[in-house]
Amino acid sequence: MKVLVTGGAGYLGSITAKALERAGHTPVVLDSFLSGPRGYVGDRIAYEGDIADRHLLGRVVAEHPDLEATIHMAARIVVPESVEQPYEYYRDNVAKSLEMFDALTALGKPRIIFSSTASLYALTPQFEVTEEDPVDPTSPYARTKRMMEMMLEDLAKATSLRAIILRYFNPIGADPDLETGYHLRDATHVVPLMAQAALGQREAFTLTGTDHPTRDGTGIRDYIHVWDLAKAHVRAVEEFDNVLAKVGAPYTYLNLGGGDGVTVRELLAAVERVVGRPIPVVEAPARPGDAAGAYANADKAAELLGWRTELSLDEAIASALAWGEKRQDVLGYP
Repeated sequence: MKVLVTGGAGYLGSITAKALERAGHTPVVLDSFLSGPRGYVGDRIAYEGDIADRHLLGRVVAEHPDLEATIHMAARIVVPESVEQPYEYYRDNVAKSLEMFDALTALGKPRIIFSSTASLYALTPQFEVTEEDPVDPTSPYARTKRMMEMMLEDLAKATSLRAIILRYFNPIGADPDLETGYHLRDATHVVPLMAQAALGQREAFTLTGTDHPTRDGTGIRDYIHVWDLAKAHVRAVEEFDNVLAKVGAPYTYLNLGGGDGVTVRELLAAVERVVGRPIPVVEAPARPGDAAGAYANADKAAELLGWRTELSLDEAIASALAWGEKRQDVLGYP
């Protein structure tokens, strides 16, 4: 199948494009290159532009009338930045996605696989969340994702648009060939920051938030190897119609994760175990918008997609560290 991947030059988008290729499909990339490196596209079919550009979307569909679905990954994703720049986040994530959803539906391309976030779940005493649990997004970033979900719900009820909404937790690691990986110049996500500290690229890892209501006071998350996550998106494309037929609805939500929670201190211990030495740590207050966290019950994805994680936390960490050593050669910065 031929699949449009918005944000296909990004960290997740480029690796998902590779997973599509490995499964015999053809990705068509649409990216503004606001943050995704051009080199991540490789020799794939690619269009530079805005997801809200209806003329461009029309040209993409005209040139690729056999597009079967769209994986929507294009988004601003940095939580602290969303607190500082809410306008840019609501404009780029919400308003532009609405234009794209409407345009694709009008063009006869109504199948949407949406990469959402599990950071919008409300805090629960057990920290494990299912798709039916209440949501309470705590940052502008998470609220934009929830708004996009609500738009998809309403559009799916009123139009031919159909949606599988994937809520996932913290992807880590790089693609299997170490050709692409986490690319933000100023890392904001926990494993790249730990990797930089472990590799001596920064003086210490700053552990933000030590008074959360978790077993050791640090945030709890469900870390997932990015390659497992990419393969889940491929399965969502392949099983799209079957999934919605099984649930008997024009849209559905699926959690993606390993099914077990790891605190930041436990993650730090795992990184130290993989590298074989301690990592210098500085403790600091939680960042604006940070939540205590959660981890996924992914039984529904197993049932409907036939998907579960295959790669271990240690394998994901080893992949992230290997990418940390290589990324300067690829990107030109550590």
